[in-house]
Amino acid sequence: MPRGRRIILLTALCCLLALPSAASAMVRSGGAHKAARAKAWVVKGAGFGHGVGMSQYGAYGYAKHGFGYQAILTHYYTGTTIGPVPDRTVRVLLRDGARSVSFRGAGSACGTGLKPGKSYIAKLKRGGVVLRTKKGRVVARCGGVMMAAGAPAVIVAGKGTYRGALEVRPSGSGLQAINLVNIEDYVRGVVAKESPASWPIEALKAQAVAARSYGLSSGNRVGTFNLYDDTRSQAYGGVGAETAKTDQAVGATRLQAVLYQGKVAQTFFSSTSGGHTENNEFSSLGFGQPPVPYLRGVDDPYEAEAGSPYERWKRKFSVPRISAALRSIGLRGKLKNVLVAQRGTSPRIVQANLIGSGGTTTVTGPEIKDALDLPDTWAFFKKKK
Repeated sequence: MPRGRRIILLTALCCLLALPSAASAMVRSGGAHKAARAKAWVVKGAGFGHGVGMSQYGAYGYAKHGFGYQAILTHYYTGTTIGPVPDRTVRVLLRDGARSVSFRGAGSACGTGLKPGKSYIAKLKRGGVVLRTKKGRVVARCGGVMMAAGAPAVIVAGKGTYRGALEVRPSGSGLQAINLVNIEDYVRGVVAKESPASWPIEALKAQAVAARSYGLSSGNRVGTFNLYDDTRSQAYGGVGAETAKTDQAVGATRLQAVLYQGKVAQTFFSSTSGGHTENNEFSSLGFGQPPVPYLRGVDDPYEAEAGSPYERWKRKFSVPRISAALRSIGLRGKLKNVLVAQRGTSPRIVQANLIGSGGTTTVTGPEIKDALDLPDTWAFFKKKK
């Protein structure tokens, strides 16, 4: 998720669909209020996450209404199709800067046979990796990279169990631990971390295809890894995250991806859209980036039926508290007013003016979201006297 991307604790849902006329009225109002002295500020909003691409709770709603995963995905990713892709291995970062990496379950490493039931420790020494037993005996001097083959999975202490292989290499003054895993096994470890296994099977299939597409389209192609194992990419839990139902969803969509003009689309997704997704260039995902044709804002008509407590959200701030928080993004003095200058295809804030006792500061919606720790940039400000 991307994600972003992405769902946090899998509990968020946003608000009801905003009709164009209502959205226009909200944009015209711009959140502007008379600059009278306020005792508190109330922020009301909708959405959780960046709002780009597939809404996970929206996909749940579509599935409950009888839509299949292909229809769900092509709704959220404008102008795309679902098609086959070749198998591939991805590289997922599990740890970075570690002093040592302890593991078991491997059958071999650095050309040396290992006992899967025993634990081994990879350590950094003179710029290379040395493999030792738990008692400290040197097993192998691996040079710049240690590769341990799972038999068939490797258990990394403090992290989890992973299919495929474990690679350990120097990174600065520490070590990186990277899981080299087949894309299908990777997706098996993602789906239940991103969507509850209890959800309808078509929603889980949509999540599987989105996760596969994101995994294949994202990452550092020239670095040591492609993906993080957390929401900087998408949550990945390895074998421990797999369930029978999510495995069913992955198997039913094997090697299928979202395609745009024949290439795998970067399928960002987030928890909830609030009734309307957002253009990528207006979102906290990649504010100001070039528009992506398949990441356009679309209506999300069934999301509100999923029953999330985040269908609508509200935050209340005292004047000193909101002023202190917004000073981190340039507010001058005490907050007097928030004038929204531009909203996106949804009511998400693109740009706003913070009117302070010491002057006016122009900021972006994502900056406001981060400064106030709001669930989304879909927000309206009101002063309480």
